[in-house]
Order: sequence, then structure tokens, then C-alpha cells
Amino acid sequence: MKKLLLLILFSVFALTSCVGAEYGDLRKFRRECNRGVEASCAKYLFTEAWIDVRDESFTTNLEQQDWGYWRTRYTDNLETREDAYIAIDTMLSSLNDPFTRFLTPEETADQNRSIAAQLSGIGVVISASDNGKITVEEVIEGSPAFANGMKVGDIILKINGNPASGLDIKKVADMIRGEKGTTVELLVLRDKGMLTKKIVRDNIKIKAVKFKMLEDNIAYIKLSTFLSQTAGAEFTEALEKSADAKALIIDLRGNTGGLLQNATYIANLLLDEGKIVSVHKKGNKTETINVEHIGDKIEMPIIVLTNGYSASAGEILAGALQDNGRAKLVGEKTYGKGVIQRIMPLPLDTAVNVTIAKYLTPNGHDIHKNGIKPDYEVKLTYADLKAGKDPQLDKAIELLK
Repeated sequence: MKKLLLLILFSVFALTSCVGAEYGDLRKFRRECNRGVEASCAKYLFTEAWIDVRDESFTTNLEQQDWGYWRTRYTDNLETREDAYIAIDTMLSSLNDPFTRFLTPEETADQNRSIAAQLSGIGVVISASDNGKITVEEVIEGSPAFANGMKVGDIILKINGNPASGLDIKKVADMIRGEKGTTVELLVLRDKGMLTKKIVRDNIKIKAVKFKMLEDNIAYIKLSTFLSQTAGAEFTEALEKSADAKALIIDLRGNTGGLLQNATYIANLLLDEGKIVSVHKKGNKTETINVEHIGDKIEMPIIVLTNGYSASAGEILAGALQDNGRAKLVGEKTYGKGVIQRIMPLPLDTAVNVTIAKYLTPNGHDIHKNGIKPDYEVKLTYADLKAGKDPQLDKAIELLK
């Protein structure tokens, strides 16, 4: 009996030591990194990323593999922080989840500026068509691009002499952005003519919301991002301006998402009761976010405009309004990003965005890779953009009339 008890105690001790070994290594690497040992900084960064993803990731591929393999595969072979960057990227690629990604110090700072609604660039919103053309969808009023005569529908052919067509949209955005005071040269195609635009970058205060009154006393609110910390307050202000309107159009086209709390806050402004979204987390945990109405009751009819770039938090809001019968959707099917990320700070001014949950609409629709179908499907073509036409908005106004 005594031998059996000792064996059990030894087994428990061995298991505990094994499970906690990575934390001991983490503390060791951190101490050595603080003393300026570059290799330890690389190991500290990699180990922290490995632990965070192991503990938080909701992706199926994490459960189907030996996650410990990556720690033993790389930890002893890292000499520089660039080695750690490559190792983390390689490790994360095994998850087959494009939304779980590592951010370098530059990318982390860029993301933080987006959350703070402050970017440095020229002030255009761009999209990539199926054939790879980079098209200007919006020019921010008062921005350097606006002052230099950039127009909606312009096709960006080259950036500082480098071809833009066919590049990943994020890569193009990174090429256009830059420090305040620096210049970017764009070769633009407009109406079969070539234009060269030399634009000096500046700080761009990103407005999440634009408001205007349309014909027949219809209020129009363009919500371009849920990432900005000011999105909820800006939407509230626009809603107050809409108090005497007979109907409301909410434009989510091109809104690629952002912070979940912004989507739920705005849903609470517009809904009186019901569910907003169901969030499914690691360990078979499910959280249902119900409506907790904020402010005055909104009774006017609502139309939501969507397209293939309406994603994530935008789909949460659109799905909540559609499933609760509060709004009709007009436009094109949404992108289909039904997963939620958490921004997890890492050492050395880096971060990792980790998919921590997936969400379903109030009626249980799985948005991920499926998107949300509009109640009225209306296309918006490049020819429409060039001609200054908006058949999706026209359809919304027609329905509200």
C-alpha cells in the first residue's frame, strides 16, 4: 500500500512538472532577455506565442495535432527575433486559419492606430476585384487624396513604380500607407487615361460613421468600421440626428468588421428584445448575447446595405437585425467570416490575433464561409461606380418609399 501511494504521488508530481515546464522556461527566457540575450528574447517570444495559442485557440486543427511538437521543434533553434517571427508564422500556418496571425512590431502598431482611429496615409478606401484590379471605393473628405483629386472608381496601377494589380489587398494598403510627410506616387487609370498622383501622406483621423439625410426624409448612416473605439459613440450621434426621419438606411458595404462590443452596442440601440448572437468558445462553452436596449425606442423601418466585403462584426449586426425581423438586407451576400479573434500582446512589441470562438446568428445560421444572403439581391458594378450610380442604395430608397 505504501509503495502504491508513493507511486501515485510520484506520478502526480511528474505530471505537474511536465505540464508546468513551459512556464519555467518562459520565466528563464524572460530574465535572460531582460539582460540583453538576443537568443533568449527569441525563445521568450516564441514560447509565449505557443502558450497563448494552445490555451485560447478555437480552431479544429489545434485539437487534431500534437501542439507540443512545435515547442520542441523550434525553441532550441532560435537565435534572433526574426527567427522567432518565421517560426511563429510556420507554427500558425498549421492551424489553416487565415485569421489567426502573428503581427510584427510594425503591424502591431498599425493595428493599434486603427483601433485608436488614427492612421497615417493618403485617405482612400480600396478594394480588389476578381481580376485583381485595385479600385478606389471611397476618398475621405479633407484627406491628402481628396486634396489631390483622387476619385471613386480610379484604378491604381502602380505604387512608387511597382505594379499593384494582383497583389493582396493588405499588401497594397501597406504600400500606400506611410509616415506623415513622406510621399507616395500613384499611377492611376481613369476613363482610359493615365494620371500620376504624387501625394504627401498625413495623419488621417478615421471617422467610423458618416451621416446625411436623403430624399423623402430618409436618414442614411454609413458605418465603415467596427474597429474604431469611437464607432459606438459616432453611431449614437448619427442616430440622434435621425430622430425625425421616417426611415433609416445603414450602409455596411465594405465594413470588414472590428470589435464585437461595437456590433453588440449598436444592435442594442436598434433592437428592443431578442438575441444578438450566440458565441461558441473552446471547451464546448456557449454564450448567448441578448438584447439590452439602450436609449429611446427606434420604430422607423430600417434597410441594411451589404456586399462581399461586409464581414465579421458587420455580419453580426446584419444577422441580428435580419433574424429579429428588424431590418431588410439589400445588396450582395456578405463575406462569411463567422469567427472572433482576440488580440493577445506578446513580448518585444508584437502580438498575435487568435481565433477564440465562432458565432451564429439569432436563428442559428453559421455565417463562416457561408455569409448572409440579402433579402433583395442587387449588384453594384464597376461601371456603376464610374458613372456615379448606386443601384443598391436606389433599391433601398425605393423599398422605404
